Amino acid sequence: MHDDKTDFMIFPNMRFYPCLALLTLMLVTSCDTKNPNLNEKGQDELTARRIDKPIQRSEVEFDATYYVPIYSDIYVGDNIPKEPLAATLSLRNTSLSDTLFILKIDYFNTDGGLVKSFIDHQIAILPMATVNYVIDRDDDTGGSGANFIVEVHARSPEVKPLVQAVMVGEYSNKAFAFESDGYIISRGISE
Repeated sequence: MHDDKTDFMIFPNMRFYPCLALLTLMLVTSCDTKNPNLNEKGQDELTARRIDKPIQRSEVEFDATYYVPIYSDIYVGDNIPKEPLAATLSLRNTSLSDTLFILKIDYFNTDGGLVKSFIDHQIAILPMATVNYVIDRDDDTGGSGANFIVEVHARSPEVKPLVQAVMVGEYSNKAFAFESDGYIISRGISE
């Protein structure tokens, strides 16, 4: 025989269970990390900037290739010789009027081996816009001496792109960040 008083004693406050379910759902969804390389529409940041009509060599007045050092890990002490770092490649168009065109973003490891080509098409960075692309902290494929090669073109010789990397890490109860500048290793104007 079923006794309603027993059910009430086992489940004294039925309103508690919907709250528990909501709390559990909130915890599960808050633990889901968002991919930092996706834009607001859920598209890859680089793919979303793909252009249908690439800049032609005859239009190029600024042509530069940048070397950008990246550190996937850093030495912090004898007890923990390597601490992993997250790295963000930042490509900034400082021009008020001219678009930058990125033709290559290649990621190399410490030994100089190509890890990944991030684009197979030209992308555009509009005036005063920025593209950031993250190498996750858990991605150690580059190693401590990783680097990017970034090829940039523009229609104006006056553009001054800012190409940098920002590394972020934590050790013990401290967080730290540092940046490295991209260096032009090749420059030319098409003929």
